[in-house]
Amino acid sequence: MSNGTTGVDEARNALGKRLRELRVAAKVSGKELAESLSWVGSKISKIENGKQSPTDADIRDWARATNSEAQTASLLAALHNLEQQHAEWNRVLKAGMRAHQLTLSQLDEKTKFYRGFENTVIPGLIQTPEYARARFAQVVMVHKVPNDINEAVKARMQRQEMLYRPDKRFHFVLTEAALRYRLVSADIMLGQLDRLMAISTMRNVKLGIIGFETQYVTDPRHGFWVYDDHVVQFESYSAEINLRQPQEIELYTGIFEHLAAVASYGAAARAIITRVMEELAAEAESSGS
Repeated sequence: MSNGTTGVDEARNALGKRLRELRVAAKVSGKELAESLSWVGSKISKIENGKQSPTDADIRDWARATNSEAQTASLLAALHNLEQQHAEWNRVLKAGMRAHQLTLSQLDEKTKFYRGFENTVIPGLIQTPEYARARFAQVVMVHKVPNDINEAVKARMQRQEMLYRPDKRFHFVLTEAALRYRLVSADIMLGQLDRLMAISTMRNVKLGIIGFETQYVTDPRHGFWVYDDHVVQFESYSAEINLRQPQEIELYTGIFEHLAAVASYGAAARAIITRVMEELAAEAESSGS
């Protein structure tokens, strides 16, 4: 099964191949090109073999050094498409977390049917403000981005208003592990689990929980989102990945259906949430005493 980065790798390799063709056509060796640009020799090889993404400045310098400046616009367009597919967090979040939430809102406006699977965290669209605040604090700690937590929480809560729009549908599938991971305090998690109970009764929301005892038909490798049938999005530690190739969307849609098929819904899902809440409450009470 694909690891989900096929399209990104293919785009980076294709760009590297184009740059290599320009260098060869100009009858310039890799060593000569590196020396003319004052680069280390390995940088040429890494870019041409898809091991490193060039910057805008790299593209312009490469085109100029190979007498291919007419190709600059096309090469930059290919690079920017690659950046949309593999959006590194240090670039995405440099303007703050609120700005990223507003960018996601633009995708929200276009989307009618959301399918989301999460195996470690509660999805942002159904987080409580307290859970969201804790998650954003972790982002600030890990990525050293501007601390605009208050504004980011407000923007996320505003995004959640679309849960009440009749023209949109949502299908969330969570593992029981996502209900139990200690990413926030017990009090915050109890409030979040109570929120999930309410979400499970909404008319345009389908909430499935995959209990620990469930036999999987495919492994819950990582969380991901399918927006209608035009993009799949998921997160790594370093980047937000956006996949748009039809075969990748088809792959992830099929995986979602396999995971959704083994989840529990309605009263059965609420029974799992209730069990987790009771155990967490008892533990919290024991710790308090």
